[in-house]
Amino acid sequence: MRFIHTSDWHIGRQLHNQSLLEDQAYVLDQIVTLAEQHTVDAVIIAGDIYDRSIPPASAVALLDEVLNRLITELGLQVLMIAGNHDGHERLGFAAKQMAASGLHIIGPLQADLTPIRLTSSSGDAYFYPLPYAEPATVRQVFEADAKGLSVSSHEEAMALLLEQVRSHDSQGLPKVVVSHCFLDGGSESESERPLSIGGADKISPRLFSEFDYVALGHLHGPQYKGSEHVRYSGSILKYSFSEQHQHKSVTLVDVTAHTPAQIQLLPLTALRDVRIIEGELAHLLDLGKTDAKREDYLMVRLLDKHAILDAMGKLRSVYPNVLHLERTGLMAGEQAVALNRDHIKKGEMAMFRDFFSQVSGEELSDAQQAVMDEILTKLHRDEGDSGGSTRVVAKGEQSA
Repeated sequence: MRFIHTSDWHIGRQLHNQSLLEDQAYVLDQIVTLAEQHTVDAVIIAGDIYDRSIPPASAVALLDEVLNRLITELGLQVLMIAGNHDGHERLGFAAKQMAASGLHIIGPLQADLTPIRLTSSSGDAYFYPLPYAEPATVRQVFEADAKGLSVSSHEEAMALLLEQVRSHDSQGLPKVVVSHCFLDGGSESESERPLSIGGADKISPRLFSEFDYVALGHLHGPQYKGSEHVRYSGSILKYSFSEQHQHKSVTLVDVTAHTPAQIQLLPLTALRDVRIIEGELAHLLDLGKTDAKREDYLMVRLLDKHAILDAMGKLRSVYPNVLHLERTGLMAGEQAVALNRDHIKKGEMAMFRDFFSQVSGEELSDAQQAVMDEILTKLHRDEGDSGGSTRVVAKGEQSA
């Protein structure tokens, strides 16, 4: 069976208050074209279909158009799971009715894992969809406390879910796991919303090594961990300036029983790139007049050490999509800002631990830290992306 593995579409996302819907439509059109060109049997989307639990109507319309082209026009099967950005119940609405058309949507986690057998002329395969679920959700769904099961971390939760995959008789057909999670050692980007605080979200890649292919979502850079077949496809676009050097793609996979999966990356081309440029204003203004990529989304780091009137306006006269400005030259001597920035980088838990120690004279107990972990995780989960700004900041500081 041949399929495309993709994830982290984040339809409806903004980059520093700039809508990316046009950019997303441009690259999703490429995915449909690649699916047709490579005569795939299915498209697998490993979570974060939308960027928020209640997506805007324009995002829903775009997804509807893409799915119609894949399923109705090309006759492909599509399987997608909910990620941590998605509203599980909303995404899974009418999933049972749509399965007959070839669209398999897995929203909320269910106690009984239902393997999905996808068929093709070259051979069938079983797919095991595991939507994103926090340990507390897994405990509740599986009644872990009543059964005496320990499910306090994401790894323990995933181990419990994978037991059902291992026990299922695939009748010799390949087993493909589809999951949205954070593998230990994975390379992160700033655009990924934390799944947990304090490292409890990390899962060992070894849990997945025995399956024929593992289609993962959550990390935005294409990569594999542990084994080449345990793989993140990465996001379809660069969703932060920290991703400027990443090369976006989807993964073309061929799985056959008793044979290692054949894997190929299919590059995606963005309508506008996301990149960082730096230099003095006069040089950048001169450069922008002939820059063939001046429509790209830009972060600009100005090296001028003197005050400049309306620097953003001047830059946008040649680079219309400057989204963020840093006055690195002007702020280079501000040691206090640098110290404060380093303190912020310690993270919320580390700062609270320092504060607690200074006030009480004691270290946080394990129980107290667990409570804070839960509180901070909930805050991160409920917190929507603020989009960012074009304010002047110190070198190295990132906008919200």
